[in-house]
Amino acid sequence: MVKKTPKKSKFRQRITNKFRLVVLNEDTFEEKLSFKLTILNIFVLSGVFSIVLVALTTVLIAYTPIREYIPGYASTKLKKDASKLVYQADSLKNRLQLLENYTKALRPILAGEQPISTVDFDSLKVNSDPIHIDEKKLAASKNDSLFREKVESKDRFPLFDKAENKIDIVFFAPITGSITQEFNITNKHFALDISQKTGTPVKAIEDGRVIFSEWTTETGYVLIIEHGTGFISVYKHNGVLLKQQGDFVKSGEAIATIGSTGELTTGPHLHFELWYNGYPVNPINYIDFK
Repeated sequence: MVKKTPKKSKFRQRITNKFRLVVLNEDTFEEKLSFKLTILNIFVLSGVFSIVLVALTTVLIAYTPIREYIPGYASTKLKKDASKLVYQADSLKNRLQLLENYTKALRPILAGEQPISTVDFDSLKVNSDPIHIDEKKLAASKNDSLFREKVESKDRFPLFDKAENKIDIVFFAPITGSITQEFNITNKHFALDISQKTGTPVKAIEDGRVIFSEWTTETGYVLIIEHGTGFISVYKHNGVLLKQQGDFVKSGEAIATIGSTGELTTGPHLHFELWYNGYPVNPINYIDFK
């Protein structure tokens, strides 16, 4: 009795049977190349090649200008140009309509059929319908007037008596002494005036870099330090400046001496300002001058 081979085994054997592909020289029959292949290998290689080809084609279409040559695709530049041309065409249409209106109005004048004084040229413009404004609706109500008065009574650029963000920083007192004039937003005096003897050292309130160290007519010798934490300290009416622009100073280091320089001085004292994020703040909230 002959035993039959299952169909699955026959198929597996068929696709795994090995074949040799030989490339020969036609004249000498010399073997140049030879490959061992199976039907299964051919299917696998064909599938991989097809996937790579599809992926490469997709990349070329998606990321290169080649897609512009495919029907149905349009470049971004072409779309922008088309939109620009639409706007220009609409503008030209309005200009043409305006020119036609003027031409129609001038034709009877040039022909002597109508005097020029009777022509209303403003009515020839496109969309020349007059705009009617109901002035009653523009009148402010009582609530609107009160709100407007409240807003106008406030300073357009409010200044803060203290910084908004609470920062745990301890400043060194530039000098100690009696305060002769306090911080006052209303009078635009954004500083403290501390009186002291001439020649008393003025000290930096915190580590920082000197960004200004010069003479000014109104406030004499002025020194400004940027501290890198949003704070800037200003020292005016000094007698002598001990630091130059660009110098790095430490907290408590002497930077100037008390003087009475400048046209606005009222005697030996220090005019001290403290700024935070572009706003003047009251130095007494951060420094003990006693």
